[in-house]
Amino acid sequence: MLQPGPIRLRVLLAALVLLGSLGALLMPSPLPAQQTRQQLADMLPPTNLSGEGPVAGDAPPGFAHAAVAANPAAPDATAVGEAVCTACHSLENDHFSHTVHALGLRAAAAANPGAPVCETCHGPGSAHAAQPDRKGLIIGFTHGSETPVAVQTQTCLACHQGGPRDHWLGSVHQRNDLSCSDCHNPMGKVSPEGSMARTTINETCAQCHRDIRAQFDRRSHMPLPEGQMTCADCHNPHGSLTAPLLKTNSVNETCYQCHAEKRGPFLFEHAPVRGSCLNCHMPHGSNQMSLLVAPVPFLCQQCHSHLRHPNDLQTPQSLAGGPHPDERIMGRGCITCHAQVHGSNNPSGPRLHK
Repeated sequence: MLQPGPIRLRVLLAALVLLGSLGALLMPSPLPAQQTRQQLADMLPPTNLSGEGPVAGDAPPGFAHAAVAANPAAPDATAVGEAVCTACHSLENDHFSHTVHALGLRAAAAANPGAPVCETCHGPGSAHAAQPDRKGLIIGFTHGSETPVAVQTQTCLACHQGGPRDHWLGSVHQRNDLSCSDCHNPMGKVSPEGSMARTTINETCAQCHRDIRAQFDRRSHMPLPEGQMTCADCHNPHGSLTAPLLKTNSVNETCYQCHAEKRGPFLFEHAPVRGSCLNCHMPHGSNQMSLLVAPVPFLCQQCHSHLRHPNDLQTPQSLAGGPHPDERIMGRGCITCHAQVHGSNNPSGPRLHK
């Protein structure tokens, strides 16, 4: 039989070890020493956005390979450098300094002193510096600059080619002699993104498409005025395979980007819906419910007239306030019973009831 003394001693030692372990866990760890500015700088990737001279490493991608634009109107002109341009164009330089193009081009010039800045877009400036009052010796990005629109857009596409701009040539905007500067302003930070010519994408598009913009003021409309979407959510202004510059191959595919529940496939399909959403809906805004092109039931009767029931054509005379009220067009009209107008997966839904 063990003596009680050693047992108490072992219990006491075990308790002391346990308390020591808990104390180590509860004791706050020593605070790390505050980082110095140099230590913080060593953790960051090398950049050249401070204007303190070139740093080790390559210039920002996309700007590192910038070249002087070719100006057919001044084939013998040579590059003169940014300092010569800003000597006269100080106001333009102040506006340009806040843009993403200035940030990237000047970072590239700091890493490689031979990289152009202003002349990347405007072409060699020696002829313009010698005869500043003669138009065309520098690439201008306005319709009154005497620089052909084709030269203006080709200058931009020298860097911004590919991707969403694959179908620019032949697009409706290109055929109407639109220049990139009609929608974009790379010389001033007017918009938060995209270097737009106006504050937002929607305001930029509304410069020309005022009739479409007015449709968004109708009772039922897409949430564009509320800022929940933009024209570019459905359209590619730089060109696409469709006439209305849709981002997808068809109207339905564009609508399905948001309205995926209408895509199907359905066991029982509604043929006009499968054909095109525009058979029943206005894409921008309507004074009818749910962007419909006409009120129900008159919309339905464009196809379903004198067929089974109703066997008589409904007119405004059959509305609740008309001389011959008809319960079949009151309330929600046809969709009171035929609720699944886009299609039904119910085995009992060939009439789109369920």
